[in-house]
Amino acid sequence: MRLKVIEASGKLGELTEASDELFGRDFNEALVHQVVTAFQANGRSGNRAQKGRSDINKSTRKPWRQKGTGRARAGMASSPLWRGGGRIFPNSPEENFTQKLNRKMYRAGVATILSQLVRDDRLVVIEDFKLEFPRTKLLAEKIKALGFARVMIVADGVDENLYLSARNMPTVLVTDVPRADPVNLMRFPHVILTRSALRKMEEVLV
Repeated sequence: MRLKVIEASGKLGELTEASDELFGRDFNEALVHQVVTAFQANGRSGNRAQKGRSDINKSTRKPWRQKGTGRARAGMASSPLWRGGGRIFPNSPEENFTQKLNRKMYRAGVATILSQLVRDDRLVVIEDFKLEFPRTKLLAEKIKALGFARVMIVADGVDENLYLSARNMPTVLVTDVPRADPVNLMRFPHVILTRSALRKMEEVLV
């Protein structure tokens, strides 16, 4: 497998060799769906709470006698059947949404996504991506010169100047190889890998 390489000026350079196992996989929709769903679920926190019958501030007195009124039987006003009553199975902040995902399956899912990015011409390699000093305008001009608008930059080790320049740009994400998650890889129209990040990915994911 050979990947496109772009120079700092935005011109195409010589192609670079890359692992077929990482960038030449067939697309597996079921696997990608499972990996993305599990990743999002594992990042979810139980931050919602609902009241059960015991949490409702209502009297436990029987509203009316059991027989003879012509109305349905009722035990207390906090019944889930009543308006303002408690939930039968209330959500709690201790809910656990995590899904187990094997490491081999996760790596295969990320490799499948990377392979599809290559087929869609959305992934390119650059020799290096650094800034001399942190400045958002400078980074925006550099990305524009490369011919991109919304882009994800994956480096082996994130340069501090690059990170500080990009953190206020909603259209640019700068990250390193361990944090290159499947959701962002699919979300951004283009992905730029530095050459060192490419080799690191081959070490980690193959």
